[in-house]
Amino acid sequence: MPIEAQMLINNNLVPASDGGTFDLYSPHTGELVAKVPEATAEDVDTAVSAASAAFPSWSSLSPAQRGAPLKKLADLVLEKKDSLASLDALSMGRPTSSYFDASYAATHFNYFAEAAYPQGHTSLNTPGFLNMSVRQPFGVVAIIIPWNAPLVFFSKKVAPAVAAGNCVVVKGSEKAPLTCYLLSQLIPTCNFPPGVINVLSGHGHTSGSLLAHHMRIRALSFTGSTRTGRAIQIASANSNLKKVVFELGGKSPALVFPDADIEQAARETENSINWNSGQTCMANSRVYVHESIKEEFMEKFKGFARRRRLGDPMDPEVNHGPQADRLQFDAVKRYIKMGKEAGGEVIDTGAGAEAEGGKSLLIHPVIFANIPETSPLTKEEIFGPVVVINTFATEDEVITKANDTEFGLYAALYTKDVERAIRVGKKLESGMVGINCTSPTGCWDLPFGGWKGSGTGRESLLDSMEHYLEVKSLYFRTPGIGG
Repeated sequence: MPIEAQMLINNNLVPASDGGTFDLYSPHTGELVAKVPEATAEDVDTAVSAASAAFPSWSSLSPAQRGAPLKKLADLVLEKKDSLASLDALSMGRPTSSYFDASYAATHFNYFAEAAYPQGHTSLNTPGFLNMSVRQPFGVVAIIIPWNAPLVFFSKKVAPAVAAGNCVVVKGSEKAPLTCYLLSQLIPTCNFPPGVINVLSGHGHTSGSLLAHHMRIRALSFTGSTRTGRAIQIASANSNLKKVVFELGGKSPALVFPDADIEQAARETENSINWNSGQTCMANSRVYVHESIKEEFMEKFKGFARRRRLGDPMDPEVNHGPQADRLQFDAVKRYIKMGKEAGGEVIDTGAGAEAEGGKSLLIHPVIFANIPETSPLTKEEIFGPVVVINTFATEDEVITKANDTEFGLYAALYTKDVERAIRVGKKLESGMVGINCTSPTGCWDLPFGGWKGSGTGRESLLDSMEHYLEVKSLYFRTPGIGG
């Protein structure tokens, strides 16, 4: 029987106020797997009101008191890791074999349970005054998470927000709502007071838009497409100028120089673009290889791509599942068709094999080479297992090509020359640069985020809490201490 999902409002599991639902289908079998509530304007207002009511008492607690339920949630997430992995496989085709999300989430819940001690500053630089700044929570914060790794983004946004003293309204993605539903069942058992964490489900143009326009929401954190980020920023401007934090799309380049470890570069760039079936914002969808090593690199890259195990995402031997839904599948197939019509070299690692998948929305990795830099394949985010591998002759040439995009999330370069690594790394217009490594390699305690159209703000264990705190300056006239 399909799962009958519910939303969490004020610590109560509830349907949509009008009883409305939408159907969720497995991208592998095509079967109906869940009926999910479609949040209404009334539901959004009810959730915001619950968060507003909870804020005064929640924000007055000590960091240690706010941390206690976060620690319990970390333990429950680890306990339920297999169920969480299965729900993502069921809803959007994420292979259980690559599911690290529970450990990631537990780390964030545990860290912010103990690290939520925001600090201000004091100043004696004005004669006759003792001045200070303090950090205070906004109040009600909205969080809109993507579908490709829902537990990861739920934890990295909710944990710092509530640890800082805010109360939150979370909207899960309509493509992968079941992780949020399981979390909604766990949250009340962790002794979070009613209203501190509210979890809605629904589509972006309905509940997502309502959150972006809501006058009582003072900050909003969103991870998703650049197009949606622009819409949210406009909604913020047209409502109450709520603070927005964005981690948006990418068109990440990887540069492979002649002195690189070619096998390592091929193995890691192939994994980057094809991990999670290419459905990651950091995927290096553009690879620039020095012309002197192109043939060797291509042969190794093709070999790694052809070893992908496609199939049922529940199968522990499978490392490449279907696209998340029919809309995503059709979009990727359009780009593949466009690339094949554009000329250049085309390597379809499973040509004609999609038909064997039956109803499964599987797409084998596709490699394009010698594609014009003006092509949509090199400019637009495809979000699928499609890579463009082009060549370069000089360092200046490849830097120009790599930067010729409105995205700037993650870039990578492979070389044994340390001076070149630093020189090129400085010139790449990207918020993150991997040297002799590529995405998803990162560092939890360094800022995560992009330049240009890839986002605003940074997230990490050390940076995230800054987004959920306002700054206030206090000026104390104290003539007796100076002046």
